[in-house]
Amino acid sequence: MIERLVLPASTFAGDIDFLFWFIHMMVGGWFLLVQGMFWYLLFRYRYQEGVKSQYVTGKEKHLKRWVNIPHALIILCDVAVIFFAVQVWYNVKQVLPEADATIRVVSQQWAWSFVHPGEDGELGTDDDIKTVDELHVQEGSTYHFQLESRDVLHSFSVPVFRLKQDAVPGRVITGWFEPTKAGVYDIQCAEMCGIGHGIMGARIHVETAEQHAAWVASNKGS
Repeated sequence: MIERLVLPASTFAGDIDFLFWFIHMMVGGWFLLVQGMFWYLLFRYRYQEGVKSQYVTGKEKHLKRWVNIPHALIILCDVAVIFFAVQVWYNVKQVLPEADATIRVVSQQWAWSFVHPGEDGELGTDDDIKTVDELHVQEGSTYHFQLESRDVLHSFSVPVFRLKQDAVPGRVITGWFEPTKAGVYDIQCAEMCGIGHGIMGARIHVETAEQHAAWVASNKGS
């Protein structure tokens, strides 16, 4: 579904897409079942000349099963959703794989600032590369990001990665991603952050190893 509209371009995008698909199919199935039963009952128990209505208390065993059985099945469906959701959450948010590089992401009204490691591969040294509204990463490399806000709540969102992480003033939040497809993609702020929220967009350039090395070399000391 969503992968047909928004390209999946990170290692965990497929897991999140599966969770969306699973919930959609489950809820959609129940919706069709309920609607079918609703219209059947409307037709089956419609007014008919000479047929008396029945008084129902809701305690009749043969009627209670129409509530108890679907209730039990829905609980089983909820357990399945929770199982997969916790699994995906743990893999994306709780497990932090070893990084090939670390970047700094700074949000503010209404722009994104990025700090990339230079040729030494280390963040926080003299050859760091600083950019505004333009992030450059290498395809197939695992990145840790250090996310912070200079003013209000923001949210670092990369739709093709299925990544969304709130930026909280006064905190540095660490997350990760691994790009899988080279290209240029959108970065959005997914938190209402003021009058310029709608224009707080940036671009992430996922490059091959050769392209990224050339970009780093061409931006020495910037």
